[in-house]
This record gives sequence, structure tokens and C-alpha cells, in this order.
Amino acid sequence: MQHLTIIVPEGENNLSSIVGAYKIFTRANAYWKESGRNELFTIQLAGISKEVEFYDGLFSVKPHVNISAISKTNLIIIPSLNHNYRKAVQENQLLIDWVEQQYKNGAEVASICTGAFLLASSGLLDGKSCSTHWAVADNFRNMFPQVNLQTDKLITDEKGIYTNGGAYSFLNLIIYLIEKYYDRQTAIFCSKVFQIEMDRQSQSAFTIFTGQKLHGDEMVRQAQAYIESKLDEKISVEHLSSKFSVGRRNFDRRFIKATGNTPVEYLQRVKIESAKKAFETSRKTINEVMYEVGYSDVKAFREVFRKITGMSPLEYRSKYNKEATL
Repeated sequence: MQHLTIIVPEGENNLSSIVGAYKIFTRANAYWKESGRNELFTIQLAGISKEVEFYDGLFSVKPHVNISAISKTNLIIIPSLNHNYRKAVQENQLLIDWVEQQYKNGAEVASICTGAFLLASSGLLDGKSCSTHWAVADNFRNMFPQVNLQTDKLITDEKGIYTNGGAYSFLNLIIYLIEKYYDRQTAIFCSKVFQIEMDRQSQSAFTIFTGQKLHGDEMVRQAQAYIESKLDEKISVEHLSSKFSVGRRNFDRRFIKATGNTPVEYLQRVKIESAKKAFETSRKTINEVMYEVGYSDVKAFREVFRKITGMSPLEYRSKYNKEATL
């Protein structure tokens, strides 16, 4: 039988991803048993304390074992953290070292939402792809520039390391792992019992783009402000670079380094974020919104909108604005 370790980190963290992972894997085990097969996993919660409190003592978790008692495990799940990541990393160095050692001994590791901060602190994500909650992307990039952060992706899967996007999207990662370790049929069963969408690949539709501003490049900051103040205009990158008296190649390089986006991507994302808000809050037509954000070609607008959100303008408006679709 294989061994699954669900980690209970020190500090004020999120309980839902611990409980959710435990419940769904336990149900998958039971499903196998009911169909005449052996349970696949021994499932244990493990930490470095006998009890960890959550939400100001409202709940507490008593891990089955101390991590020191687990010499070998096959799969480790790191749950989501709350927002003081640096403190969480400091408090959980023993856990981080243990995860790194277990991975080197052949274990696979999955991080949920902001649990990616603990995983990245081990160095195991260096040079690899990773997702986390879109709202913490700037902080993550600053702390771990050597990790290939891809917040549009809901799940990454690379060399035995899995990461996922934010909040309750961890349910999609658990279903993904159930299929990987058990089989497709068990994953479908669990998705039906827990009513979780199968095969969701993106968190793009949920992203609120605010633009990476936690950098020290004043020229880029001014360029960002200029772009955001001229939403209804069609701005070329050539115009931007000459306005700030910087050569085009140098402008592109500095912009990517500071924001994680090319100037063209940034222009598109700012315009589409404005269009999303208009679709959510007004009865404006697709064309009206398109013109307001500086597009004159419906096909181009639709293509960029779909690339960024994963859906068409019409689908987006139908999803987030019931009144406009009546």
C-alpha cells in the first residue's frame, strides 16, 4: 500500500484544503474497497506539533503523526497558507526540509494555492513551472524569481511536482491526482459525489488583473500609469518607448523584467480587465465596450478577450451579468 502525507503546517493557515484533501482521498479509497480492490493509500496528517489551531482557536487539527515518524511516503500534499508567507516559511523550516528530502527519496509533492510558498522555499520549484493564487503572483515572483510562475494555469504537473491555482480550485487538483493515482473511473465517481467540475484547466476567468507594481523601475511605472489612463486609445509600443525616450528593445526588456508581461501583453490585459468590469456592471453591447477600450475590430477584440479569460465576451457577460442577458 502507498502512503499519502497531508501536511499540517505551523501557524494560522487554511483548514479547508486539509479537510478537502483528506475527505476526497478517503472516499476514493472506500470506492476501491467497495469494488473489491485494496485501498490504495494509507492517509496520514503529519506536522511538527501535536495540535495546530485555526481561526483564532475556533478549530484545531491533531496530526496523526510527527513528520519525524514517517521515513518514506509516496505523495505529499501541502495545504494553502494564509497571507503572512514569510512568517509561515520561517515557522515551517523543518517541514520544508522534510519535503525536500522526501522528494529526493522518490516522493511526489502537490502544493495547494499559497502552499506554493512553502514548496518554493525548498528550492524544488527552481526552473520549474508553478501556479498559485492569482492575487499573490507579485509577491511570489519577488520572493522566487527563479520559478516559472504561470498563474493562468489551474494545475501544473512537472517531474513529480504538482501545483494549483487559488482557493477552492484545490478541489480540481485533488480530482486530477485521484485520476493519476487511482484511475479515470474513480476520478469521475469522486467528481460526481463531491460535485466538482472535471478537467478544468485554467483560472483565467477568475483573475482580476491589477498589474505588477511592486518593482523599482520608475520609467516602467510611468508607462503603466500612461497605459491605464488612455484605455480608449490605440497605443503602440513604439509610441510608448519614444514618449519615455528609451530604445524599443531596451523598453521591452525593462518592461518584461518589471511586470512579467511584454508591453503588448500589458496593454491587452489592462484593456480586457476594463472590458470585463463593463460587462459585469452595465448593459452595454459588445461593440460599445470594445470601442471604449480602444478596439475597432470585433474579431481582434474577441480573440484577445478569449486568450486572456478563456471565454468569449458574450459568454463572459452571460456568466457574470444576469441582467444584461435578460
